[in-house]
Amino acid sequence: MGLRIHFVVDPHGWCCMGLIVFVWLYNIVLIPKIVLFPHYEEGHIPGILIIKREFWELCNKCNLMRPKRSHHCSRCGHCVRRMDHHCPWINNCVGEDNHWLFLQLCFYTELLTSYALMFSFCHYYYFLPVKKRNLDLFVVRHELAIMRLAAFMGITMLVGITGLFYTQLIGIITDTTSIEKMSNCCEEISRPRKPWQQTFSEVFGTRWKILWFIPFRQRQPLRVPYHFANHV
Repeated sequence: MGLRIHFVVDPHGWCCMGLIVFVWLYNIVLIPKIVLFPHYEEGHIPGILIIKREFWELCNKCNLMRPKRSHHCSRCGHCVRRMDHHCPWINNCVGEDNHWLFLQLCFYTELLTSYALMFSFCHYYYFLPVKKRNLDLFVVRHELAIMRLAAFMGITMLVGITGLFYTQLIGIITDTTSIEKMSNCCEEISRPRKPWQQTFSEVFGTRWKILWFIPFRQRQPLRVPYHFANHV
């Protein structure tokens, strides 16, 4: 009796791929065009900021007041709250509003890559004995070479995305962004060390850990020391 591998749940990886595509489109299309760009259109007058000046600073490039720990992105042309980096893969800045979606994108990409590698290795393990017995069973002539190429690409992607995901997790645990690490300004920021549960809750906008893995929801914004007036 021959051995067979059965993948009952999501056999082709469409669920993981769907989540990756959704998070990618959400970051590259919905947030810039619907959330960010309308606030920078000509004639748009935002509400009056009532602020505590010790929590704010002046941007030297755009000459606007911004919350501390913000950074001016030269590619986007405006300041981003709690900016981590500008990601070319999503064509947008990773900051306070979409950092949790970027983490989900890395997580589900790593999950799908691991699934594809496991499937390739299992296929390769059962491929060699069958190939020696009957070569006519395989429709693709160069299937072995294709599997090796796919495994190499999968390992490369897995190593890269794992390193990126690891640095993001360390940054959240230590409550520092990538820009703060590169600019060596972490020592100048005097703030108490927070528990990792609190830092993750601030990034994902909820204390429910099960919701950290779900992109189909609305993130609750952080509590910031300012509010907007309804009328000018």
